[in-house]
Amino acid sequence: MFCGMNATYDVRGLSVLVMGGTTGLGLAAARALARQGARVVVTSRSEENVRAALAELGPEARGFAADAALPETAERAVALAVEAHGRLDALYHVAGGSGRKMGDGPLHEMTDAGLRHTLALNLESLMLSNRAAVRQFLRQGDGGCILNMGSVLGWSPSPEFFASHAYAAAKAGILGFSKAIASHYARDDIRVNVIAPALVETPMSRRAAGDEEILRFVAQKQPLDGGRAGVPEDVTGAALFLLSRAARYITGQVLAVDGGWTVSEGRVESSKLETRNSKSET
Repeated sequence: MFCGMNATYDVRGLSVLVMGGTTGLGLAAARALARQGARVVVTSRSEENVRAALAELGPEARGFAADAALPETAERAVALAVEAHGRLDALYHVAGGSGRKMGDGPLHEMTDAGLRHTLALNLESLMLSNRAAVRQFLRQGDGGCILNMGSVLGWSPSPEFFASHAYAAAKAGILGFSKAIASHYARDDIRVNVIAPALVETPMSRRAAGDEEILRFVAQKQPLDGGRAGVPEDVTGAALFLLSRAARYITGQVLAVDGGWTVSEGRVESSKLETRNSKSET
């Protein structure tokens, strides 16, 4: 059986900044990058998480704790990569998360605070890190790579179980933004792609992971490998490929790593299923 977490790509010697690189999807990628010879800088809002990640990632890794939604955080992170490693080769922006606790949800229930918080956390922070990275790539004059974290909810919604409309808007915005800058900076050999997971077991997904009804839905909506939620390592191979030299001719693309979410119907009511089956037998 193919196992994506063991995939090997050419990232040796690359200076890679992982915004949100101390937990979940970001930490899984940072581990794999460091293991395969990349020089990594990570950021997080948690000082404790940064210390733990750096202890694991090795002596060449660098990082600090700060809010990714602040403009100075991205500028500081890029400067740290250049100071520590001489240059910046790639940015992987993973930082983001749910805005439910702040008031995101269905549009008619969404609060003003929930809207502002969710867009700042997921879209504005990403635009700031991308801006800082592009400025550095242009200074260096020999290209660079950006990989942005999207979500299948940016174009494949789940109205019953994942009705967080500001989050969906932010993730849809990431797709449009990434394609726009991929187009604009292709002539500078700066490539920009998006990776779009479905439900993955991370600190952000604890609400869904603890809901039996959602898990039954996911078993149908993400049918690969027995119908389960993803784990961070499921995304790592795809992320490493898009960050690596092997993907040097790829830009402006969105890769769904979703267990089949975007090609599956999800839950089908038993009465509808019985009717469909009876029709197919006649």
